[in-house]
Amino acid sequence: MTISQTDTAGEGRLQAALVDFLYRQSYGSMIASLVVPWPVVYVLRNAAPMPELVIWAAAIQSTTAARWLLVRRYFQRAAGDSDVAIWARRFTWLSILWSLSWGALGWIGFVPAQPHLIAFVCIVLTGMCGGGISSVAAHPPAHARVLLAMHAPFAIRCVMQDDPIFSLYLVLQACLIVVSLYYCRINYRSLSETIRLRFENVALVERLERERDRATAANQAKTRFLAAASHDLRQPIHALGLFTATLAALARKGDVCGGEAQGLAGKLQAVIGSLGGLLHGLIDVSRLDAGLVPVDRRPIPLAQLISGLGEEYGAQARDRGVSLRVVASRAWVDSDPVLLKRILDNFLSNALRYASGGRVLVGCRRRGSSIEIQVVDTGPGIPADQQAAVFEEFTQLHNPHRDREQGLGLGLAIVRRLADLLDHEVILRSASGRGSTFAVRAPLVPPAAAIHAALPEPEASAGLGIMVVDDDLQVLEGIDALLSAWGYRAYVAPSAEQLCQRHEQAGAPSVHLIVADYRLAGGVTGVDAIQQLTARLGYRVPALIVTGDTSPERLRELAASGYSVLHKPLAPDSLRAAIRRAVRV
Repeated sequence: MTISQTDTAGEGRLQAALVDFLYRQSYGSMIASLVVPWPVVYVLRNAAPMPELVIWAAAIQSTTAARWLLVRRYFQRAAGDSDVAIWARRFTWLSILWSLSWGALGWIGFVPAQPHLIAFVCIVLTGMCGGGISSVAAHPPAHARVLLAMHAPFAIRCVMQDDPIFSLYLVLQACLIVVSLYYCRINYRSLSETIRLRFENVALVERLERERDRATAANQAKTRFLAAASHDLRQPIHALGLFTATLAALARKGDVCGGEAQGLAGKLQAVIGSLGGLLHGLIDVSRLDAGLVPVDRRPIPLAQLISGLGEEYGAQARDRGVSLRVVASRAWVDSDPVLLKRILDNFLSNALRYASGGRVLVGCRRRGSSIEIQVVDTGPGIPADQQAAVFEEFTQLHNPHRDREQGLGLGLAIVRRLADLLDHEVILRSASGRGSTFAVRAPLVPPAAAIHAALPEPEASAGLGIMVVDDDLQVLEGIDALLSAWGYRAYVAPSAEQLCQRHEQAGAPSVHLIVADYRLAGGVTGVDAIQQLTARLGYRVPALIVTGDTSPERLRELAASGYSVLHKPLAPDSLRAAIRRAVRV
């Protein structure tokens, strides 16, 4: 909503509140109109024709009754009736008729031969005008018309008289009208400001309540998230300790046979893979929460994207006994190809996992100016009361034993964040025992020019010099051995100073890349180490920062550094790909 639209909406609310106040304040003048006419008739009974007085009183009673019916109809109106201008006009015209009825007293009760009765009539009209300021101050146009209609008959009678005293009456009457209009304007401004302040206070309270509820929900979600993450982290670490102890026990008995060693190695690799998957999932969640995932929107051909999914997941579907059917679309959408594919990857992985032996369909349906990319399965389905929960972290409805082979429960939580980032809508339609449909809705765009595939990156050449600084000696030994096995010249040390010394002892050969752990001994960061090493080398060198931090604040700091960031545990393939990208061989 634009600022002008917001201002217009606020002004509409103000006018609606003023009209509502107008109707609520009209009861006082109506009560006076029911009581005051009869004492006036009694006072003027001998000075004015009685039939005229009775007709005058009856007219006031009739217009008052009409005003009462209008007020009652206003408060009984439909909740969606928001046309305040119509209700303001109705009130204005009926108030004019009412004031004309009162103004007729200035004609009927005008008895020049009895000045005290003229003074009495002036007092009555002045009293009704004074009471009208508060009752119609919320709508100045109505107040001005009421004043003129009420005073016009008396003013005409004064003009018709030759006695100069009546000119003085006209002057006093004009002063009364001016003063009434002035105070009506003051009351209107004060009332408008009061209503505006009330709206601001209500909006402030609502905003504070929303922020409080959001903070409470975030705190509860963080507690659940940390509890679930702690549990899922402890499990593979516990298994890792048991397998390592088993390997050590076998070694103490003597040489370990190849079969046993290979079996334990396979189990260790599986546990490490599970642990790495969990940590990478946590990093993904943190990066999305920190707003560090870049979005590259462009026109995407769905035919290419969906066909690729069929080819990628075909073998997995056959292994699980799932009949996978892919129906491509010629439509193009505006999205990020990498992030959109990641959403669909999560949908399809879940569908194949839970629809074992069933059917899975990937297709599209147009929805106006957008299109739904749907993944439909014949799995166990999701009850309606649990559908919102599946998008929370570590939620797996059909995995009560927390089997990590069935995932970690982070996929749909990442989907929800990715959809928010792309401004796409995620839809879930499901019923228990009747399968599920997960869909993402993206805006349609006209077809764009063909997108050429990127050329593959060339292999890194051997002999490149890489500096590594990490205060963990075991990590240094491992990465030194790995880089050497890949053919790189590795220089490793726990600090930048020691690394510079070892580099100079080796003859100060060329360095093509620096790899630094973010948290180093003595409060030094990887950014500090890279800057120190670059200063000693005397030339700019590409750099990678390795970190195990997952907090959004720390990830923002790392993103602000301008260096490429790798997250622990670091898979060898990921490290090798990062080196290739950094050195641009």
